[in-house]
Parts: sequence; C-alpha cells; structure tokens
Amino acid sequence: MNRMLELHPDRLLPVDPATRDLARVLYAQVKDLPIISPHGHTDPEWFATDANFGNAAELLLHPDHYVFRMLYSQGVPLADLGIGNPAADPRESWRLFAQRYYLFRGTPSRMWLDWVFAEVFGMGVQLSAQTADLYFDTITEMLASNAFRPRALFERYNIEVIATTESPIDSLEHHAAIRASGWQGRVITAYRPDPVVDPEFEGFRANLKTLADLTGEDCFSWPGYLAAHRQRRAFFASMGATSTDHGHPTAQTANLSPAEAEALFAKVTSGGCTSAEAELFRAQMLTEMAAMSLDDGLVMQLHPGAFRNHNAQVFAALGRDKGADIPTRTDYVHALKPLLDRFGNDARLSLILFTLDETAYARELAPLAGHYPCLKLGPAWWFHDSPEGMRRFRRMCTETAGFYNTVGFNDDTRAFLSIPARHDVARRIDCGFLADLVMEHRLEDWEAAELAQDLSYNLAKAAYKL
Repeated sequence: MNRMLELHPDRLLPVDPATRDLARVLYAQVKDLPIISPHGHTDPEWFATDANFGNAAELLLHPDHYVFRMLYSQGVPLADLGIGNPAADPRESWRLFAQRYYLFRGTPSRMWLDWVFAEVFGMGVQLSAQTADLYFDTITEMLASNAFRPRALFERYNIEVIATTESPIDSLEHHAAIRASGWQGRVITAYRPDPVVDPEFEGFRANLKTLADLTGEDCFSWPGYLAAHRQRRAFFASMGATSTDHGHPTAQTANLSPAEAEALFAKVTSGGCTSAEAELFRAQMLTEMAAMSLDDGLVMQLHPGAFRNHNAQVFAALGRDKGADIPTRTDYVHALKPLLDRFGNDARLSLILFTLDETAYARELAPLAGHYPCLKLGPAWWFHDSPEGMRRFRRMCTETAGFYNTVGFNDDTRAFLSIPARHDVARRIDCGFLADLVMEHRLEDWEAAELAQDLSYNLAKAAYKL
C-alpha cells in the first residue's frame, strides 16, 4: 500500500491555536526571503560546470552523511550504498535506502528529505520499498533536464549566496571558473586551514610542501609559514571569501611569545611532536589567525568538539567525513581566555563560536558572547540542527546573550537540496519561538516581526559581511 506524501502547512508551528495563528503570520513574512548560506560544504564544481546530476542516489544519498550514517548503524555496508564504491549500482543503492526509509521517522533528515521529495520533485506518495523505483526513475529523469541543473536550482530557490569551504592548498579553480562563466550566482569560498595547521592531520608535512610550492614561501620556517597563510588568505579574499573556518578538536587557544611559537613550530614540522604539542600548536594558530583577521577583516568561525573519524576501520578504508564523527565535552571559558586576553575587547575581530556540547550553551557560551565584543554565537550545529536542537539553543542562550549576539541560521551541509529545506525548518522554529514570547507578553508583535526577518536573513548577512 502506497501512502500519500503531504507536507502539513502548520508543521513545526506551536500547538496552541492562538500562538500558532501568530506564528503563521510571522512565517508568512519570512518564508520567501532570499537564502543566505554563509557556511557549508557543497561542491563548487557543481556550479562551475553546471553539469546535470547523474541520478537520485548521486544527488540525495551519496553526499548526505546524515543519511548513510543511519543506514550504516542498521547494518547496511557503506560500499553497498555507493560510498567509496563507484562500482555500486545506484539503483540498488537507492533501493536499500528506500526499503529502510522508516528508520528516519522523527529525525530532521526525514523532514528535509520529504520537503525535497514533495517540493522539488513533486512526489505525491511516500518513499518506501514499493515506491523505490518510481522515485529513482522520476527523480533521475527530472535531473536530466535543464531545469534541474545546479545553477537553475540555485536560482529557483532564491539563494543569494553560498559559501563553500576549501583548504589553503586548494587551487580554487572551480571558483575561478564560476567567475569566468559570467553567471551571476554568488558562490564564494571560505578559508579552512586545518590541513596545514593540525600536525595530526594526515599528510601534514606534505601539505606544508604543497603550501610552499603555491606561495613561494619557506613553509618550514615560522616567518615563511605565517607569510604563506597571509598570502593565501588574501587570495581567498580575492575569490570572494569573507570568513575563515577552524575545525579543531577543542576550543583551546594559546598566546606564546614569538620565540616560543617558533620553537614549537620547529617541533611540529620535524614529525616528532607529542599530542600535547600538537594541541598547543593548534591553540597558538587560532590566536595567530585572529591576529590576521584584524589585518584582513575575515570573520573567524570555530567549530570544535568533534571526535573526528571515531570509527577507525571506516576511516582506514574510506577516509574522512563518512558519518563517524562524535560530539565531545568542550570547554570554552578557560580554552578561549588566552585569545580573549589579547583580542577579546577589540570589536574589529568577529569570532563566531559553535558547539556540539549543549551543556555549554547557558553556562559558558551565552555569558561569553553576552560580554566580549568580538564574540558571536553560531546557530545550533550538526547533531543539533533539528527542531528540538534549535529550540534548546534559543531557550538556553537568548536570556543571556540576546538575539543580536547570534548570527541567524546557516545550513552547514553537503547535500545541496537540503539547503532550502533546512532554512524552511529554521524559519518555522524561530517564528514559533517568537510567537511564544509575544503570547507571554515578553515581546511586542512588531518586535517579533522585525526579529523574524533578522533571524532569517539580516543577521547572517551582517555577521559574515555579505
């Protein structure tokens, strides 16, 4: 039996009728605003070549680690899903997904995917084992048309700007091709230096050699290494970057003397540093990056607290970003103090903090952002990019940090078509939260209307200098 796929117009809005009515009004005012996507991991090659996506699995299954991590947790081999296995039959991979679509009940992935299925591809029945081939054939046929090429979809969903994320040793050739094409869609890059600031990143020394080759600097000397960063940051800015991004294991910062930093750099580049020395170097580099941001104006983002590649066997076989990253407890109060002692009172610096540790919201992050001029809070992130996660973020941070020490929403996704779906969820949740405040007489209705627009559009655009 095929069940109908219907998106309820009041999904995610408050249950109380009067509050829901107000949330509907707020949502109607923001639902069609342009999308600002200031941090994410979509592939710039999609927009450079504007080539058609090949099939449903290629677009909706393979890039989405939220999807394949759930399937893997239920015993489906990643190779059978086509992850790291180009020989896999995409139709069979899709069938494995469809047969187990029930696993996603109650998850944000279910909401995002159902939105894509209904709003993008016009599907009227739910995905299941019985409808797997119908979905695969319908979506794959539509993807072959001009209307479903990457640039057309970018324009269809009113995306004003997307920031992708590249390392300093990336040539940015796809961004150059986008610019040369004459297409008016705005796809910019962000500077993610992890491969050349983390001594424990695989191929660290080889990455430094590549950085040296790109810049002409001696990246095995401390002055040359810092000069190479400045040069690449300037190049990234010339290609549209307004931000840097740092995916460190912790939020630890340091403020070593120049001599101490140079001695530490000699250790980490020798290949014989300890884990503690690697952590200290990453900590120092956050402070160095903050200093560079004062010079070039790039906004800093810090995404700490993930135990990356926790599944050693999957990492050995398939590499990074295969759904095995796990949140950890994260300290911010002590970890950030060396950087804040040096730059915390300088409003020219903008450092956006994210967390996977929700216990830090009210205890650490909101008080920090509610005091230091350089700090802002990024939205609920990754595992908490969900209706309940967004509500917890607002409830735990707003009273101390306010709304204007936050930066709106960003989707942080590799799955292209989940971008409008995720922004729709965020706008609904925020409108519901604001409606609650109005009904409790903690906000005026006109203030809620202004805030709805700010949270949906204005704050992200301002925070990321877009």
